[in-house]
Amino acid sequence: MVVYQNPPCGKRLVCRRGDAVDIRLKVDRDTPGEAFVRCNLGREAIRRREVVAHTENFEPILARDWHDIPMQRTGAGTFRAVLPLTSCGLYEAKAFFLPGKGTPVWPAGGNILVKVEPDFTAGCLTVYTLFPRQFAGAAATHPAAEVGAAEALLDGHGYTVIPASGTFRDVVRRLDTILGVMGFRVVQLLPIHPVPTTFARMGRFGSPFAARDFLAVDPALGEFDRRATPMEQFQELLDAVHAYGAFLYLDIPANHTGWASILQQHHPEWFCRQDDGTFVNPGAWGVVWEDLCKLDYRRRELWTYLAEVFLHWCRIGVDGFRCDAGYMLPVEVWQYITAKVRQEFPDTVFLLEGLGGPLEVTEALLAEGGLNWAYSELFQSFTAGEISRLLEDCIRIGRERGVMVHFAETHDNDRLASVSRRFSRFRCALCALVSDAGAFGITNGVEWYAEAKLDVHGAGPLGWGNADNQVDHLASLNRLLAEHPAFHAGADLRLVATGAVDTVGVLRAPRNGPEVLVLANVHETQTREVSWPPDLLPGEAPWVDLLSGHRAAVH
Repeated sequence: MVVYQNPPCGKRLVCRRGDAVDIRLKVDRDTPGEAFVRCNLGREAIRRREVVAHTENFEPILARDWHDIPMQRTGAGTFRAVLPLTSCGLYEAKAFFLPGKGTPVWPAGGNILVKVEPDFTAGCLTVYTLFPRQFAGAAATHPAAEVGAAEALLDGHGYTVIPASGTFRDVVRRLDTILGVMGFRVVQLLPIHPVPTTFARMGRFGSPFAARDFLAVDPALGEFDRRATPMEQFQELLDAVHAYGAFLYLDIPANHTGWASILQQHHPEWFCRQDDGTFVNPGAWGVVWEDLCKLDYRRRELWTYLAEVFLHWCRIGVDGFRCDAGYMLPVEVWQYITAKVRQEFPDTVFLLEGLGGPLEVTEALLAEGGLNWAYSELFQSFTAGEISRLLEDCIRIGRERGVMVHFAETHDNDRLASVSRRFSRFRCALCALVSDAGAFGITNGVEWYAEAKLDVHGAGPLGWGNADNQVDHLASLNRLLAEHPAFHAGADLRLVATGAVDTVGVLRAPRNGPEVLVLANVHETQTREVSWPPDLLPGEAPWVDLLSGHRAAVH
C-alpha cells in the first residue's frame, strides 16, 4: 500500500494567524481504515514550556505537544483535514493511514513545516530606522568651524566633549511626518542604552552599539525634567508611536557590550577571552569593533539574563526587536529566548540582522530559531544580475522560512543621495516594489536626501525639512504597499525575463486582485526596452502605472 500527501512531505510554509492549512491524503487502494494528521499545531505553549525547562532546569524535551487529528473521508481512498492556524509558532505535521487491521502507513518523506506569523504582519511591513541622537531640536548657535576649534582645544587638554543629543521628545515632534505623512508602520530605534562617555569611548559621542546597561536608556536622550525620568520620556515616545497605530522596535546588540558595561564589571566570566586573557572584540566584513567586547554564549546563565532583557522591554510596551549581529548567537540561544519571551508576549517580532553572515545561518535562524524576519542584502546589490540572484533567494526564503526585509539604505552603507537624488528615489522604489508583504525600510534622512553617511559614533545632520525631498514619493510607495493586494502576504512573486541588460522584472500575482508587473532599469542614464512572454499578462488589458496613476503605453 502506498499513500500520497498534499502538501507534499517536507514542504515548508509561511502562514499568518487566521490562515488554514489544507492537508489531503490519498491511498492507492480503497481499503477500510481511517486517516489522521499527526501534528503539534496549536500547542505551542507546551513546546515553549519544554524549551524553557530544558535550558533552565536541564529537563529533556519530550515533545508532549504532538497529537493526532482525524481526517474526513472525501471519497474512495481519499481523506482531507483543514486545520485552522489560530496561534503563532513553528509547527510540524504529517498525515498517515491506519488500516482496519495493521500498522500505520506513512507517505514517504519528512514532515510539513509550518511557520505561523502574527496576523498583523500580512502586509505593509514598512520600517523607518531612527537614530534619536540625530534629532536634536535646537539649531547650532555657533559656526561649525568655531565649534570644531573649541572641541579640538578641549580635547587637547584631556577634556571629554560631547555635544547635545537629540532626545525622545525631539523624535515625538517628528512622528507626524514619519507615521502620519509618510505612513511608515514600524519605528525601529538604533540602540538607546547608555554608552561610554570617557573610558573606551570611540568617536565624539560613543557608539550606541557599545551598550553599558541593556536595561536602561541613555540619559542624554532625555530632557532634564523634574517630572519625568529619561525612561519615562522613552515611554512617552512609545505611547506616541502606538497612538498612530504603529509599532516600536528596539535594537538590542545582544552579541556584545561596550567596555566597562554592567555585565563586564559584574560578570567578566560571561565574555570571550583569548588565551592571554585579552577580551575578544567582535567584527564583520574584515572590520574589528574595538569599542565592543564579545559575549560568551557557552554560558547558559547568560541566555537567561538576555531573555530577561527582552522581557524587560516587552513589559514596558516594546513590540519587537532588531537583533544586531544575531547570526553570531547559536540557534539554541534564540530558540530559548524567543520561547521565553513568547510565553508572556506571543506576538513579539524578532528581526534578524544577519548581514555579513552565511545565508544558511539566516535560514536556520528563521526556520528553527524562532526569529520572524531578516535583513536582505538588496541595499548592497546594484547590477541587474546581483539583484535578480538575490531576489531569487529572498522569494524562496519568504515562502519557506520568513520575510526578508529590503532596506533601501542602512546605517552601514553610504547615503543614496551622495550618488544622486534620482538614484535615491529609484532605490527606494525598487526596494519597496519587490518586497515581500511590503517589508521595506529606510534609515532616517533618506527622505530629506541626506548625503553624509550616518556615523554611529557621531550625530550627523539629517537635513530635516529640506525643501527638495522625497517625502511624497515615500508616502505614495507606502500607500501602495498598504492598499494593493499584490503587495500583501500570499501574493506569488516570480522573476520575469525582460530580454534586456540592466533590467529586472518581477511579477506579483495576489490571491485576489489584479497582477502587477514590476520593471526596473538599474542604469541611471540609459533607457532600456524590455519584453516579456506574451502569455504572462493580457496585452489588451488597460495598463496603469501604479505610482503615477497614468495609463501606460505597451507595444
